[in-house]
Amino acid sequence: MQETGAEVEISNLSVSYQRNRETVAALSGVSFRVEAGTTCAVIGPSGCGKSTLLYVLAGLIRPQDGQSLINGRETQPGRRETSLILQDYGLLPWKTVWHNTILGLVIRREAAAAIRAAGEQVLRQMGLWEMRHRYPAQLSGGQRQRVAIARSLAMRPDLLLMDEPFSSLDALTRESLQEALLDILQGGGLTVILVTHSIEEAAYLGRRIVVLTPHPGRVTAVLENPRAGDKHYRQTEQFFRLCRNLRRILEGVYHTGTNEYTARSASTRRNAGR
Repeated sequence: MQETGAEVEISNLSVSYQRNRETVAALSGVSFRVEAGTTCAVIGPSGCGKSTLLYVLAGLIRPQDGQSLINGRETQPGRRETSLILQDYGLLPWKTVWHNTILGLVIRREAAAAIRAAGEQVLRQMGLWEMRHRYPAQLSGGQRQRVAIARSLAMRPDLLLMDEPFSSLDALTRESLQEALLDILQGGGLTVILVTHSIEEAAYLGRRIVVLTPHPGRVTAVLENPRAGDKHYRQTEQFFRLCRNLRRILEGVYHTGTNEYTARSASTRRNAGR
């Protein structure tokens, strides 16, 4: 990882695409900011443009309007310090855990010694060193996701984009990986933007929580969550209140497709758990 995480600023971002000769708006006027070295959870119904937002930040999609800035610079394809983790892990089945982990470094043609050092460090960090000679088919879903995270961390990113990375895992495995992610964040130097459908996951991991409406995706609430990442937070009344508040906001979004809860949500922006 870098010494400091990336600062991200989204301003009036709009993205549309063509489908059956019609223009479909995926995102409209989306604005929010993520401070360096913090976590942001993006949550909303299917069709609200959550994944599209990550692809814009990764430089894979160019917006029709607005800005996407990383450390004050317009997002560009191939930014070396940005890593993206997809839902399906993206592992190559014919390569071992070790070779999947160091793949990006090999493509960059980094020095062999640096590749070995980085690969060993992240695999030990993720508890995978003893499995480095296995293939993806020999791993559980949680282990595959750990490999995907290890591969991203080996690239020494300052911005980690995660597209529902734990959605296919059972509850205990998901919580274990959430804890592993928090351990990584303790070292600083990394900003994380996490797309999720899980209210509890957003409340536990997101220092800032952005709620989007669908068709097109618009920001209906931005909640501040200062206790995110606290290992004991899940068992507190503040956590349960935040989850209830998020649920109310999302129910309004699901039922109406509008931002009728914006005013109520705005009052929680300073301290979402009150």
